Amino acid sequence: MTLLSEDAQRQVAEAIAEVERHTDAELVTVLAPRADDYTYIPLLWAGLTALLVPGIVNYYPGWLNAHELLASQWATFIVLGLLFRIPAITTRLVPRHVRHWRAANLARRQFLERQLHHTQGGTGVLIFVSEAERYVEIIVDHGISSRIGNDTWAAIVSDFTASVGQGRTLQGFLKCIADCGVHLQQHVPLTQARNELPDRLIILP
Repeated sequence: MTLLSEDAQRQVAEAIAEVERHTDAELVTVLAPRADDYTYIPLLWAGLTALLVPGIVNYYPGWLNAHELLASQWATFIVLGLLFRIPAITTRLVPRHVRHWRAANLARRQFLERQLHHTQGGTGVLIFVSEAERYVEIIVDHGISSRIGNDTWAAIVSDFTASVGQGRTLQGFLKCIADCGVHLQQHVPLTQARNELPDRLIILP
């Protein structure tokens, strides 16, 4: 995970506050190191490999007896089970659609847990990032979605996702917040000063 310093978190908070000076929207930013620990993935791949590889190797020369074959399977399972637990490797073993499905579920849980659906006028905006999955999503409540189409958010998400992939998470946050602010100021301008939700960057454990 790209660790964001206190100064970086302060920059994000200030960017949110600046945007909210010109719009009724309530922005919340959430950064997750990963959407899931995928505990079962290392065991699944290690188990499949341990079942297949020693047997295939032994099938052709046939030089392993039953005890040696069993020992080689156990050794393969243990070694790969430990190796595949390395986060960078684990993530690559998970199919992309599964990673994105997990990240999307976490984003929606955060939208509800952070009370974005309870803002006055339905103006909650969640900017969610899961770094390990390289997943970015912007979720907006009905007061925003009725005025700004999904294509607008898709373009911003695409740019932010590229920044996360390049390890430029802070720069991605700042640009995303600023880009969102341009559209929110135009379509959801400020009508009354209020601050219903925290401006700080929320970093999940």
